[in-house]
Amino acid sequence: MRGTEDVVDYKFSDGDEDQLFDDDGNPKRTGTIWTASAHIITAIIGSGVLSLAWGTAQLGWAGGLVTLVTFSFITYYTSNLLADCYRFPDSVTGKRNHSYMEEVRANLGRVNCIACGIVQYANLSGMVIGYTITASISMVAVHKSNCFHSKGHSASCKFSNNPYMIGLGTFEIFLSQIPNFHKLTYLSTVAAIMSFGYSSIGIGLALARIISGKGGRTTLTGVEVGIDVTVADKVWRTCRALGDIAFTYSFSAVLVEIQDTLKSEPPENKVMKKANAISVFTTTTFYMLCGTLGYAAFGNDAPGNMLTGFGFYEPFWLVDLANIFIVIHLAGAYQIFTQPVFLLIESSAQKKWPNSIFVNSEYPIKIGNKTVLSLNLLRLTARTMFVVLATTLAMAIPFFNDFLSLLGSIGFWPLTVYFPVEMHIAQRKIKRRSMKWCMLQLLNFLCLLVSLAAAAGSIQGVSQGLRTSKPFQYKV
Repeated sequence: MRGTEDVVDYKFSDGDEDQLFDDDGNPKRTGTIWTASAHIITAIIGSGVLSLAWGTAQLGWAGGLVTLVTFSFITYYTSNLLADCYRFPDSVTGKRNHSYMEEVRANLGRVNCIACGIVQYANLSGMVIGYTITASISMVAVHKSNCFHSKGHSASCKFSNNPYMIGLGTFEIFLSQIPNFHKLTYLSTVAAIMSFGYSSIGIGLALARIISGKGGRTTLTGVEVGIDVTVADKVWRTCRALGDIAFTYSFSAVLVEIQDTLKSEPPENKVMKKANAISVFTTTTFYMLCGTLGYAAFGNDAPGNMLTGFGFYEPFWLVDLANIFIVIHLAGAYQIFTQPVFLLIESSAQKKWPNSIFVNSEYPIKIGNKTVLSLNLLRLTARTMFVVLATTLAMAIPFFNDFLSLLGSIGFWPLTVYFPVEMHIAQRKIKRRSMKWCMLQLLNFLCLLVSLAAAAGSIQGVSQGLRTSKPFQYKV
């Protein structure tokens, strides 16, 4: 929909209008392979990368490496299937679908569209809650790091993360006024750089610990039954580790919306596949380094988060810097995951009340003749309420690893595997019981089993956390 700001600020001939809008009346897209890669990397390399040492410790050298490589290949393959379904019925010349739900509706019908919407927006909202928890833990970690440095490593340095969550939520209220994905490029670029920064610091500190001869005890199969854990604990931890690794590749929920920012030439699906390749290769390289070096550094006693679980105390200033990078990155990633939610709320309101001033009117804020920000009452109100609700829920459920695992298990199979596979089958008209159909359905089934196992493990972990701490009174 064209905003009133466009109508006020521009006067154009028909030729000028063609330069400002695409053929479907939406604003001209300017995205490239590099902006798409920045968005994807910001979405993928989240705080989950720092839990990979713990995940590798549960699965061992063999299971950890195989699981990481397997998830990366599956994610890359199904992301390319999703990219081909952006236009319908033809991947290059068909009608554009602006969201994941639209894509599912075009290829699979209304019922699947509703199911996709429920899972997608529950997952996106959960990611926001998870990022609020993680960012607050990193802010507390800076406080704790300085406390340990001044009082000693045995000091009781525990602080509530509630004030930090409230502070982050307040900041996100302002950032959430960024209207859409097209305006997030600079924020995504900064966030992506931050993710490389803290991942590199974690890798460097782990490597230094290994070189110094302080590495932990590692095994081929990870934590050992009878020595480190019981049989039941081993099973639950393995399930949660699968969920953690699935979480690190959970970016499909925003992939269509990212593709919708790309220029129409060259074809969006070809550009998106290249961006997928760059992003998955880059992130998997960092994942392998964090997982393997972190496990080698701490062994079977690897903490749930290398930088906030205090596997490292010194140099305290470097640990502080890494955690500051995490906070900056998550502040940007928060917006990547909320934009589809905001778009759904606002587009639904615009369709229902097309003549409402509250819903549609834009109030530009100018410095001189340049518009620096455009306020909309619906955008201001709805987005603020969403951030407040997400922050409140984060304060009530502050469990890091188990919550990450639950998010990964909820989102991985349906959004990353099931819908892309089923849309590919429908679009390419693949015959039932053909060899390719059987292989795709086998992939579907195996990933469903992984998601169910991860969900079971994470629910068990969250239930344990709820028994040992009270909502709104959690300290780290």
